[in-house]
Parts: sequence; structure tokens; C-alpha cells
Amino acid sequence: MPGLSAYVGFIDICDPKKGEYVFVSSASGAVGQIAGQFAKLMGCYVVGSAGSDEKVDLLKNKLGFDDAFNYKKEHDLDAALKRYFMDGIDIYFDNVGGKMLDAVLLNMRQHGRIAACGMISQYDLEQSEGIHNLMNLILKNTRMEGFAVTNYFHLYPQFLDLTLPYIKEGKMVYIEDVVEGLESGPSALIKLFAGQTVGKQVIHVSNE
Repeated sequence: MPGLSAYVGFIDICDPKKGEYVFVSSASGAVGQIAGQFAKLMGCYVVGSAGSDEKVDLLKNKLGFDDAFNYKKEHDLDAALKRYFMDGIDIYFDNVGGKMLDAVLLNMRQHGRIAACGMISQYDLEQSEGIHNLMNLILKNTRMEGFAVTNYFHLYPQFLDLTLPYIKEGKMVYIEDVVEGLESGPSALIKLFAGQTVGKQVIHVSNE
């Protein structure tokens, strides 16, 4: 499911072109890690954001991102994005929403595309944060589209056709964060929403 989500959001919705500038938030997560690798395989320049220096290192040195930054160390997200995208962003794969989305809207290039896959920064808030820079969708002719992967299961064969050869050739990797036992489920869920996991959170229940 995370891989198909990356395929739908990045390949189907954003329709990437070689040489475009791509930003992925929560890039070390289950979906973000695949979306970023798709971007590189399509010949794009890709930068990811993550919540720790260890995750940033993982993005740059294992997952092949051109660059990455720890958003928790950035006091001004707009300035951070301008530092990594001096000419602006063509494609934003959004997994977090909130302040990051607001900053990205200021940095989109003309005719950019935003795939709204998730908004994890908003899930545990009593009241969602507002977005203030939506005018940029108009000023920069930007298209933003949300999606639920359950509406795209018909694309699963195409996703496999594209992805499996890359995995077999070692050109694409995926990372799982595995915990043992069903009793570990609640703590694993807390880790997920606290940003303490890397890749797909998996609970190994039994060998049988």
C-alpha cells in the first residue's frame, strides 16, 4: 500500500518530467522513501525533510536523495526551502500538511503540482492548523490534488511492472521498522505518530 501510494501520487498525479525539482516531506517514512526514489529514477532533483539527523543521513546515503534537512532544526521553513530550491519546486509530495505545506506554497514554480498524500502534522490536533498561502495556487498556476490510494488499486499491476525490476536490480530499496509481538502494537503506534519510526512500521505477530 505505501509503495502504491507513492506511485499514484508521484507518477500518476504529478506526472514528473526529467530535470524537475521535487520535494518530499516525511521522506524517511513508508511512502516518502519510495516517492523520493521514484523521483531519482525519473531523473529529477529531489530533496527530503525528516525529523532527525539520523533520518537525514539515511535519505542522502542510503535512499539516494540529492539532499535532505532536519525540519526540527529549521526556525524558518520558507527560508530553508529557498536554500535547497533556489529556483523553486516543481513537485511537492506532501505527507505532513500544516506549516510545511504553507511554506511550500510560497516556493512552488509556475505550473507546479502538489500531491496531498497525508497530513500527519494534523492528525492529533483538536483543531487543524489553517493554511494561509493558498493564493499561490492561483498566482503560480499550481495544481494540488488529494487522493486515497483505495481508489487506485486498478493501477497495482502497473506499479509492480515499474517497481519490481528496480528492486531486483538493486536500484530501489525499502526500509521497515519491525517490532515483535501484538502486545507491541500500542507503543509502535505511538512511535509512528511521534515520528520515531523509519520506513514502514510493521508488527511481527507470529511465524505461523
